[in-house]
Amino acid sequence: MAEILIKNVTKRFGDFVAIDDVSLTVEDQEFVVLLGPSGCGKTTLLRAVAGLGMADEGRISIGGRDVTYLPPRDRNISMVFQSYAIFPHMKVYDNIAFGLRMRKVNTKEIDQQVRRAAELLHIEEMLDRYPNKMSGGQRQRVAVARAIAMQAEVLLMDEPLSNLDALLRLEMRAELKKLLREIGATTIYVTHDQIEALSMGDRIAVMKNGLIQQFDHPNDVYDLPANQFVGSFIGNPPMNFMAGQVQRHNGQVEVHIGDFHLTPQPSTQSLLQQLDGERITLGIRAENMETLNQPADDAIPVEVMVVEPLGSQNLLTVEVGANVIKVATHPTFMTGPGQTVWLRFPEDKIRWVDPESELVLYEA
Repeated sequence: MAEILIKNVTKRFGDFVAIDDVSLTVEDQEFVVLLGPSGCGKTTLLRAVAGLGMADEGRISIGGRDVTYLPPRDRNISMVFQSYAIFPHMKVYDNIAFGLRMRKVNTKEIDQQVRRAAELLHIEEMLDRYPNKMSGGQRQRVAVARAIAMQAEVLLMDEPLSNLDALLRLEMRAELKKLLREIGATTIYVTHDQIEALSMGDRIAVMKNGLIQQFDHPNDVYDLPANQFVGSFIGNPPMNFMAGQVQRHNGQVEVHIGDFHLTPQPSTQSLLQQLDGERITLGIRAENMETLNQPADDAIPVEVMVVEPLGSQNLLTVEVGANVIKVATHPTFMTGPGQTVWLRFPEDKIRWVDPESELVLYEA
């Protein structure tokens, strides 16, 4: 068992709080992604788990064993770095074998583990090469093979694909996900790339300013963001957010957005009734709006500003009140700049957000 328990961990650099009282549990053999913008604390948290930067407060345990103040060599972990960190003067075989030799593993077992890891990463024909004779993708495979050969309980990966070109990164994502499932390692993976996070992780911890904003399954992080930051950080294009005001009219609650208004369904009426006269933010993803070429009930007329054909879809830029938003349509949907289309907002796709706290509102 290699469950990772991070409890109330704080890390400071002078007056700067890089990690602020973070708690997180990674289940045995789970693949958890730490996702967030640069400076959010994700790599600092990973290094605290690795023992490369001791936590100032809190506890960290791996497999039920407290490792908070243990050096990295005593934590039974392997780590893959963004820069690969392979030795240019050593052949691939020796790079993969390096950690095992430091542990004084016998020669026969080293050979078995090196060749097994090389086969898993499809570099068994390159064991006699030097790194300077290999591509970036091949060097990355060597770094992963070295980590796997250690047979550690925990695999920590710090943006391992960020130096690869887009096509190779796509290929490596799928291979790495398959590989980690096969070896059953408990993995924490750091990235700022939301596509990597959504496509690879069993669960995603979205971070900002040293805090975890949401820790959930990829589909829930995407479809049900906990706050405005998560909705705006995840997705391409990001979730649309429109400023509105709650008003009562004829006994019902309406949400006014510029000159337009929406009448929420009964399931949402009770949520918004207590906010009469107050500001509200409506969040919805570009692909979740229904786009029509003619007027319809509960549909808002908007003028198309820009049309971007993207092959699998068209991306429209439209203005709703003072809000400029993105709308994804089928590539066969015909419209152009200056034309009017009508938007319908499915109730189950809307996220109602408190503009002060930027938290999503839930029924009490």
